[in-house]
Parts: sequence; structure tokens; C-alpha cells
Amino acid sequence: MSVASFPTPDRAQAARTVLLAKKRLGLRWEKIAEAVGKSTEWTTSALLGQQTLTQEQAESAGSVLDLDADVVEALTLPPQRGADAVDTSDPLVYRLTEMVQVYGGTISELVREEFGDGIVSAIDFELDLQRVEDPKGDRCVITLNGKFLPYRVF
Repeated sequence: MSVASFPTPDRAQAARTVLLAKKRLGLRWEKIAEAVGKSTEWTTSALLGQQTLTQEQAESAGSVLDLDADVVEALTLPPQRGADAVDTSDPLVYRLTEMVQVYGGTISELVREEFGDGIVSAIDFELDLQRVEDPKGDRCVITLNGKFLPYRVF
């Protein structure tokens, strides 16, 4: 009699497993990022399936999160990026989308004025999120830091 074999989870399944393990263990992303050796923002993105993890990084995360070997292996699979990889009905994601709808044209115009015709890279990119205390209610400062890439004329 053969033993049933289960397919290796994909990146989305691995991300769901990471979230469950994080909750079960009561961990913060910062603690997991320390083990991985990368920023909190990058590590969170990677474990949610949006960045490529090395075997060593996946094993470090797996150790902290007590993940099975097949989930650790799935964390090294290519990222699943794009609109389908994000739940746009999540209230925060929805509001970020709304911010781009309201201010996207403004940002685009101001970038063009300052740098010329081009884009801000999401590949050569850093994200920072900070809590700023305020007596009227704490504020969230989100910094999107991407390299400017001019359009090439040929």
C-alpha cells in the first residue's frame, strides 16, 4: 500500500499558513524579520508571497514560525504578484486604492515635473511604515521610496 502524497503548497497557501502560525504563536512581524535578517516591511511582503525568499531565509522564518518542511519549500517558489494576489475588499487596501484614485494623477504630475517622463520603480523600492503619536489620534506614515526610471528614447 502506498502512502498518499500531498502536493507542495503554492505561495498563496504558504502565506495563509504563515498567517495562521504567526497568530497561533502570538508573534509580531518584527520578530520574524529579525530571524530572516531583513526589514519588517520586506519580510512581511515576502512571507505574504510577494518577494523571493532564499532557502536560508525561508528556513529561518520556518524555524521561528514552526512551519513544516513543505511550507518552507513553498516559500522559495516564485512570487505570485499582481492584482489577484491582494484582497482589494480589505478595508485598508481599499483605502490605499482610494488614495491612489484621488492623488495618483497629482503624484504622477509632480514626479514628471521634478524628474521628467518616467516611472517610479516598484522593483528598486523600499517601504517604511511608522506610527506617529498624535493627541488627536495616532497617525500612520507610509513612505514609498522607489528609484526613478526615465523612459528610454531609441
